[in-house]
Amino acid sequence: MQIQGHFELQFEAVREAFAALFDDPQERGAALCVQVGGQTVVDLWAGTADKDGAEVWQSDTIANLFSCTKTFTAVTALQMVGEGKLKLDEPVSRLWPEFAVAGKQSITLRQLLCHQAGLPAIRGLLPAEALYDWQVMTNALAAEEPWWTPGQGHGYAAITYGWLVGEVIRRADGRAPGESIAARISRPLGLDFHVGLADEEFHRVAHIARSKGNVGDEAAQRLLQATMREPASMTARAFTNPPSIMTSTNKPQWRRMQQPAANGHGNARSLAGFYSALLDGSLLDAELMNELTREHSLGQDKTLLTKTRFGLGCMLDQPTVPNATFGLGKKAFGHPGAGGSVGFADPERDVAFGFVTNTLGPYVLMDPRAQGLVRTLGECLQ
Repeated sequence: MQIQGHFELQFEAVREAFAALFDDPQERGAALCVQVGGQTVVDLWAGTADKDGAEVWQSDTIANLFSCTKTFTAVTALQMVGEGKLKLDEPVSRLWPEFAVAGKQSITLRQLLCHQAGLPAIRGLLPAEALYDWQVMTNALAAEEPWWTPGQGHGYAAITYGWLVGEVIRRADGRAPGESIAARISRPLGLDFHVGLADEEFHRVAHIARSKGNVGDEAAQRLLQATMREPASMTARAFTNPPSIMTSTNKPQWRRMQQPAANGHGNARSLAGFYSALLDGSLLDAELMNELTREHSLGQDKTLLTKTRFGLGCMLDQPTVPNATFGLGKKAFGHPGAGGSVGFADPERDVAFGFVTNTLGPYVLMDPRAQGLVRTLGECLQ
């Protein structure tokens, strides 16, 4: 396998670990970027990007990063808190009056950001095309009754997070959430990261496909069983309502929409650059960084049926939970995306890490491929 890019010699073992991913004949394409102290020490890519395995992964290939998007969205909202446009502990319904029904009148932005609002799913079945209609989805969530008492426990809002937080951003900032993210994060930092992709960029997007024959870990199997056996359960509805959620990643209308929970498109460089900017104070002041990264939610996740730990829109490390550790320091924070991509920072080592793949694994939180790369990185940093 031809590995492209560059690396500092200290990190040669990381390059070897990246190359070893392609020993698996199912591995299609991937990219890896590591920054230490704001300097890029690893920037690698390899494999194929298209459906048929004919086009090589290029330096400028981008991919759907799924839930890696959520932290960009949270940082955008927190910047607006810093500007006084939003307040973390004010009812969302002050900006969004239609939301103040069915027991939601006191839900706050903080509760939305840390998955405590009780709105990870919509009960009433929606048509597949509703996924691409912002108004239909926000109306449905404005009318929805929480699945539990807001603030009492947490359940990951895998996709509803995008409409909930995105609508708050839209109302406070006067523009669609993807435009806010571009104006506040992507453009100032020069990141190749997009929530709402222009058609002329489609030729750069890697085709996403699932790996076959791997059933994943216990958490993955538990989630699959719950979704299959209880189609009306909150967990099932979170991933299957609208029914197009799990099958849309390669569709033009998915790429175009601005769904800031799950349809960010970018590369490993954009993830590492984003987390470097959080570490060096470019995006948030110290007080808002503390809000982002301090523990808000911990314990059994009502949606994912596994133990999760969240700040505001980012996952916090659980060193003793195999599927929930990034693999470096215990103060690490970031976000995995469905199927294996991940971006995170380790403030103790001043490390920012981005890994992107178009071969989806079945894991719920962290993918073992990324964890293996991080373990090797940790050894190189000693």
